[in-house]
Amino acid sequence: MRRPLSTALLNLRIAIIGQSNFAADVMELLMERQNIKIVGVFTIPDKGSREDILATTTANHDIPIFKFPKWRCDNVAIPEVIEQYKSVGATLNVLPYCSQIIPMEVICGAPLGSICYHPSILPRHRGASAISWTLIEGDEIAGFSVFWPDEGLDTGPVLLQRQTNLEPTDTLDTIYKRFLYPEGVKAMGVAVDMVAKGTAPKILQTTEGATYDATMAKEENQLLNLNQSAERIWNFVRGLDSVPGAIATVFLPDGQEKQVRFFGAHLYSAGPVKDGHPLKLKGLSKPAWVHEGGLLIEGTDGAFVNIKRIKRGSKMINASDWFKQADQKPITDLTEDELAKKTQLVSIWQAILKEPIEDSTDFFAAGAGSMDVVRLVEEVKDAFDVPLENEHVFMAPVFEEFFDLLVRTLRQGTGDSGSLKLDYDGFLLEANKRKINVPTQLFINGAFVNAEKKNTLDIVNPTDEQVLCQVACASAGDVDKAVQAAHKAFYGSWKQVSARQRGQLMLKLADLMEKHKEDLATIESVDSGAVYTLALKTHIGMSIDAWRYFAGWCDKIQGNTIPVSPARPNNVLTFTRKEPIGVCGLVTPWNYPLMMLSWKMAACIAAGNTCLIKPAQTCPLTALKFAELTVLAGFPPGVINVLPGKGSEAGQAVVDHPLVRKLGFTGSTAVGKQVMKSCAESNLKKCSLELGGKSPLIIFADCDLDKAVKHGMSSVFFNKGENCIAAGRLFVEDRIHDEFVRRVLKDLRTMTIGDPLNRSTAHGPQNHMAHLDKLLEFCKRGVDEGATLAYGGCRVPNMKGYFFMPTVFTNVEDDMFIAREESFGPIMIISKFNGSDVDSVMVRANRTEYGLASGVFTKDISKALSFADRIEAGTVFVNVYNKTDVAAPFGGFKQSGFGKDLGQDALNEYLKTKCITVEY
Repeated sequence: MRRPLSTALLNLRIAIIGQSNFAADVMELLMERQNIKIVGVFTIPDKGSREDILATTTANHDIPIFKFPKWRCDNVAIPEVIEQYKSVGATLNVLPYCSQIIPMEVICGAPLGSICYHPSILPRHRGASAISWTLIEGDEIAGFSVFWPDEGLDTGPVLLQRQTNLEPTDTLDTIYKRFLYPEGVKAMGVAVDMVAKGTAPKILQTTEGATYDATMAKEENQLLNLNQSAERIWNFVRGLDSVPGAIATVFLPDGQEKQVRFFGAHLYSAGPVKDGHPLKLKGLSKPAWVHEGGLLIEGTDGAFVNIKRIKRGSKMINASDWFKQADQKPITDLTEDELAKKTQLVSIWQAILKEPIEDSTDFFAAGAGSMDVVRLVEEVKDAFDVPLENEHVFMAPVFEEFFDLLVRTLRQGTGDSGSLKLDYDGFLLEANKRKINVPTQLFINGAFVNAEKKNTLDIVNPTDEQVLCQVACASAGDVDKAVQAAHKAFYGSWKQVSARQRGQLMLKLADLMEKHKEDLATIESVDSGAVYTLALKTHIGMSIDAWRYFAGWCDKIQGNTIPVSPARPNNVLTFTRKEPIGVCGLVTPWNYPLMMLSWKMAACIAAGNTCLIKPAQTCPLTALKFAELTVLAGFPPGVINVLPGKGSEAGQAVVDHPLVRKLGFTGSTAVGKQVMKSCAESNLKKCSLELGGKSPLIIFADCDLDKAVKHGMSSVFFNKGENCIAAGRLFVEDRIHDEFVRRVLKDLRTMTIGDPLNRSTAHGPQNHMAHLDKLLEFCKRGVDEGATLAYGGCRVPNMKGYFFMPTVFTNVEDDMFIAREESFGPIMIISKFNGSDVDSVMVRANRTEYGLASGVFTKDISKALSFADRIEAGTVFVNVYNKTDVAAPFGGFKQSGFGKDLGQDALNEYLKTKCITVEY
């Protein structure tokens, strides 16, 4: 929109002399003025087929353009150049940014003279590298001047100046992008307006405080002096960040010297580094230290500066990766969509570089400068909707590398890793007419690795009691490695993944789990004894559901604004943020290996945390196969780690680790108490505990008896009784007691017990031998105390494997051990009650320290709702049992633990609430 003409303004004919995006933006700003005409633009010649952006912009506006290689020869103005300049008839020259030496015949050639932009507070930092020297000298103030050039070097009278405070985080790049560029463009417009109004001052520069600084374009001026204080080293590096970079020399192990450039410096005060590796630098008396956060250099004052990135040749690397020899393998399995994106990226590069693009094209060798980096980043972000920073261009300057980086970033967002194959040690499981490769190593930082002590666990098939394989057994040292990887990912790569991208990764993982569900169900059956049909539907099916459900929550986690009472006359804005906790440790049981992993981990990951899981030592194989799928889904290394091992060592190490901020545990109450104690003593970490249960099921005489028998049996014998919410005690009204027992026994006699992979099997083996022995002891105690053993109570005769007969006890009194304690097996405990005394049966049902689940069967809705109101349990089933859903919260009361799995409530277990108050 053109501004209205004011009679107080001079009509200006302006010549733009300079180059770059800055000059192009100044020109377009001035073109908005009605009193201004751009009569000519004088810029640098094309570099090969590439013209400066100012030339391109000028051509779009049909303005005369002149491209002079130079304006003078032997310090004398070139007559032909001067004549062409005079031909445009400019009344004012505007020099927004100019790298050429302009003769005084031009500077003074316009009636109103020339105004020039300089990025410092003159007279300080005269010269071509003013921004760099502002940082190198540790100035507290940065700024720019618009001045009237004369015969000296940046010595002419000042028209206007603007300044800002320098921040400790500023570099050459940041101060230019946040202040010198945007405010400079606006200030050039203000300066021209002042000239047009006749109000532009000419304030003579003083000699006091004047400095003339060397150009940093010369390589000898880019050499970093390491024999100075840490602050001086830091200022020098940031003064050359990101172009051209401070030069240092590394002594290689073979004695050779390697010149490198440093970027991303900051003063370091976090104390001694862990697991650092020494690196010798020329000019530094002490070794520098490569650590997970970068390269640590000690200054002469004993303080430290940390370097984040190092440029080796044309390749930028993270300083922490200096000693890593193996380069990442390039992606070769490109999809059609990715090939189309490659064509699109070629067009973007070609538009910037103005030359044909090959895989080997080097962005900087082709002549690109710092503003081209900005343009490339912004165009790629706009075209592909990816998080990208300038440093990514420097870390992947060759087209092939940059495209590989783009594809990996896109796959990380969408969870598409193509046909990526993982290397691991494992075994081939041949079962269920399938051949399945199963990993047997620890999964740490995105890779399968051996345990540090080479310890292993025997994994036994409960169906035939044969050793399936040996898996790595994690030590406390292995746990520490996994925690460090998760910690680094939480503050690094995982933070770069947006909430929506996180959800997409989880959905991709769920799709892969569904694609491989038969493999997972087969592993679960062989490893844990789960009946295959149940494993397919519940163990695996509900795991998939959990990942999909929580994926939908990722971009819906939000805080609130809160009305508070401000201290007048000020106003106050108070709002909350829901934030991830950090590294979470998960310890899961053996009854539902993959489902328990998914219930906890899906909520944990959806909330934005990273994690490590210690699966049950008897059946970790589905967790390891799952780990493989997380890589295929595109999860960054370190986000998910899986460590099979013993609870006494690996599990305890997870609970005790000071960097683990949240612990999710499912297991026995006795162990849960120790876990809670350790959480308190280690670092007071947040914990959620899903512990033992002795869930009461009350069956009234007015129920649908067929349905009550069906669900009553399921409440006990589902998943071989290895079910945390199993009905640990049935209270059956005396009027239907005998009939209920008769029907249960009838159905048990026809229950198929055997190979869990057989589709007709209804009851498989118990998980492991120690548990089978515990069930036998439980039954013996029941008989000894006088309960009636109506069925089972022993191993299945003449059958190899950990098979236990479904068992029924009747005439169980309240004070008996089997009435009070959980069996965690297929043992039905039945007690009678009289229907006239509902209050008493409610007292009996609540007379337990457990409160995980409960159930009631009755056709009387009032009776059912009264039960739901009075029962002390986290889950209540009415005329159904075992009906859980990923959207419904799951967790207990009393010594069954606290905290929830599943549903929206589960997210809060893995989030922290931050309250922010702003007064204005």
